[in-house]
Amino acid sequence: MKADRLLSILLLLQTRGRVPAHELAERLEVSVRTIYRDVEALSASGVPVYAERGRHGGIELLAGFRTDVTGLTADESRALFVLAAQGAHAALGLDTALDSALRKVMAALPAPHRPAAETTGRRILVDAARWKRGPQQPVDPVDFGTLQDAVFTDRRLRLRYRHSGDTEPRTYTVDPYGLVSKAGVWYLVADRRAKPRLFRADRVRSATVLDDPVRRRTGVELADAWEELRRQVEERPGGVDVTVRVRRPFLDMFLRLQASWLAAPPEDDGESEWVTARLAYGRLGEVRQLLVFADRLEVLAPPEARAELAAAAASVTDLYQRPVAGEV
Repeated sequence: MKADRLLSILLLLQTRGRVPAHELAERLEVSVRTIYRDVEALSASGVPVYAERGRHGGIELLAGFRTDVTGLTADESRALFVLAAQGAHAALGLDTALDSALRKVMAALPAPHRPAAETTGRRILVDAARWKRGPQQPVDPVDFGTLQDAVFTDRRLRLRYRHSGDTEPRTYTVDPYGLVSKAGVWYLVADRRAKPRLFRADRVRSATVLDDPVRRRTGVELADAWEELRRQVEERPGGVDVTVRVRRPFLDMFLRLQASWLAAPPEDDGESEWVTARLAYGRLGEVRQLLVFADRLEVLAPPEARAELAAAAASVTDLYQRPVAGEV
């Protein structure tokens, strides 16, 4: 804590010039006496800092002294302030630490870089969450903290985990590599029996850090394991290739909603009423989601995909032709 406070004092003085001791004390939530002791510690370590008493006194660095703790260029300074929405940091319990870190970085930046970095932070925001996400079951903060403990202490984990579609959780012993936030959803990347596995954090019902050290595959890091799992999800073998045509006015909506399944860019001559596109689904039943486009989209191939949609449409038609339950 003291080292952190000394750095904060140094950066504040470097940014502000002369600062009254009582103002430093209020800002750092310590006593004025502690501030003077910290100034003595800085001086003893070779920092040319001094205090002047009196009405216009304060604590100040020797004129011309500067320590550049960043060495950042203008573009690097701006890049640091293009931040993702704070959901990820809040989930990790680091939102307050992030704010504090950015204040320190801002204070340490060379003066010419500060205005651009500050403007970037106000004008650019990256929100990793998808549009209109449904409510998620909240992550148990204790369990999420336990996941972090295992990751940072290199210990094995025992999980009680509920898979999608299961009514009861299952128990696994895993070797964690780390945590990944994908489109606003947190995942634990871990080996189970030396095979990579992906666990959604919001499906972990309980987690226990074991005394046993983690047993990761030699030479495999988090990025390697994540890339392997990502490919398994996005490049599933088999599946169904579907060719569709979309009415031009609804092409943008189609591309937004079906971006994850597009197999190639749409074939668009810029003039026709219809635009042709190819989709790749993991299984035939997934084509039913195309019913949301009604007659604005037509499936051209394969025949089994057309039959699947026809059966789904007939089922919907039959449902709505029946009287509502309870009506005479």
